[in-house]
Amino acid sequence: MLGLGFQRLLRSSQSKLFVSSFFVLFTHLALSMVPRLFASLSLLSMLPISGLALLGTLVFGRFFRRVVGVSASAPAFVLFNVIFVWGVYVSVIRKVMTCTMEVIFYVECVLLLIGLDSVLSSDPGMVSCTSSLSGNMDQSAISEKVLSIKRVRVCNSCNANVLGFDHHCPAFGNCIGQKNHLLFIVLLIGFLVTEATYTICSTYFIKRSMRPETGMKINWKKYPEFQIIHEPQVGEHFPEVRFWNPYDKGIVGNIKEFLKATG
Repeated sequence: MLGLGFQRLLRSSQSKLFVSSFFVLFTHLALSMVPRLFASLSLLSMLPISGLALLGTLVFGRFFRRVVGVSASAPAFVLFNVIFVWGVYVSVIRKVMTCTMEVIFYVECVLLLIGLDSVLSSDPGMVSCTSSLSGNMDQSAISEKVLSIKRVRVCNSCNANVLGFDHHCPAFGNCIGQKNHLLFIVLLIGFLVTEATYTICSTYFIKRSMRPETGMKINWKKYPEFQIIHEPQVGEHFPEVRFWNPYDKGIVGNIKEFLKATG
């Protein structure tokens, strides 16, 4: 049974939910193309390129919203991202993971979904401006009431009066105030921990996949087309055989070949 937060989220327009799911797939597709197009680069060198890819998807999203006139739902985008990552783990990565790591990741995803539903439906500390000081209140109650009113701020996004207002979080679709600030911090930590776990599992999967015994990497020493002979230098007596990828045409060449294949 869906929580109150997810029920409210799914009551959004179908077009917003569709656009959100589309941009989740588009974003992950853009990120997955980075190692394919820049296979000759190291992992650290791919990080800024991945950042540019994310920036490009953001710019495209804004352009798409202006042209089509339909915007995505930020909370739906976050929810679909969690579901997508979970799906990739279940269908691909879990094949090489231990049972312990599998249980840890499942628990993290479940807690993440529960926390996301909770913050979507939580009360940040909404107050009504119609409340007034009663004449029969004692001095301490009046002082406490005045202090609480001073801590009330108006959210410019939803025009709500929130006690201890911190900010309005579009990703979680709610204001962050005195009553849900701790939940917000815990959820952020949960996202960081889950993302770190997913990154560790993905890295382990890639390393396992690149082992020769897995059949997913060519044992290049058996194939002459993947070998290049370096003549001996000064002080060396024998030529050195090194790995060479005949299909790697460089960054620009790989991009041109990809565009020709998809054109």
